Amino acid sequence: MLVAPDSFKGTFRAAQVAGAIGRGLERAGLMPPDLLPLADGGDGTLDALLVNLGGETASARVLDPLGREIEAGYGLVEGGGTALIEMAAASGLSLVAETERDAGAAARGAQVILVAVGGSATTDGGAGALEAIEEGGGLRGARIVVLTDVRTPWEKAAEVYGPQKGADPEMVQRLAGRLDELAGRLPRDPRGVPMTGAAGGLSGGLWAAHDASLEHGAPWILDALGFDERMRASRAVITGEGRLDQQTLEGKLVGEIGTRTRQAGVPLHAIVGSDGLDAFGKRMIDLQRVYEATTLEEIEAAAERLGGELARGEA
Repeated sequence: MLVAPDSFKGTFRAAQVAGAIGRGLERAGLMPPDLLPLADGGDGTLDALLVNLGGETASARVLDPLGREIEAGYGLVEGGGTALIEMAAASGLSLVAETERDAGAAARGAQVILVAVGGSATTDGGAGALEAIEEGGGLRGARIVVLTDVRTPWEKAAEVYGPQKGADPEMVQRLAGRLDELAGRLPRDPRGVPMTGAAGGLSGGLWAAHDASLEHGAPWILDALGFDERMRASRAVITGEGRLDQQTLEGKLVGEIGTRTRQAGVPLHAIVGSDGLDAFGKRMIDLQRVYEATTLEEIEAAAERLGGELARGEA
């Protein structure tokens, strides 16, 4: 069995979910599964990539969304040739209490810098990041690859993400105006380009100023970790996420997994925090069994039940 879950956002890391599913399958008498905790370019991407690719962790002193100095971790793989940066570690929404939400690596010698941009607390078009890159001496020839789980263009960033970061309608208009002004000053215009609005425009700022590649996180990560080969070597795939719903089919990780398993003819099952996807949506990705579980113990128990069904040929 290939166990390939996303994180249950805000609750469990993908590695925790994969471990619980694995334990449940083994309790059902199945062989130890192939564990592949995943992410889609949002929160948890650094964790998932380091677990699977190996490497080392490092840290740097940075400013959080409110300008407070904190320690933020990042990863180095391929002998330090590639750096893995999760934007949320420095400017994540989780670093700011709800009452504080006001919307107002090259130096280590890395040649490629992967930036996972999900979970940000900022809507500045990447202005702070661009300033930090300049103050740090530039990219020194490094290439930036931005991993994102959304396709939002630059001009929609304030409207789509501003409210969840504490912006009222008036502030949303001010943020949108500020982004529009910044777009006119950048070396190239990010407006109208898919994925440039991710992380409050950070992706667009890096694209416009430093020619960053913008990649949809789910397929990029699946390819980087050899998902297809491991899937074809498996009897079935068991995935999971915090909430299964229509958004799952709109470019999210579990939807991408479902597309690949359906095309390969490999059965797909899921253990999720909550199931809001209708039967038609499940048929679109040939999702066969879905269990709901909200604790690690429940996830393990659900996996044991599913494992029993698989062992008896009932699933």
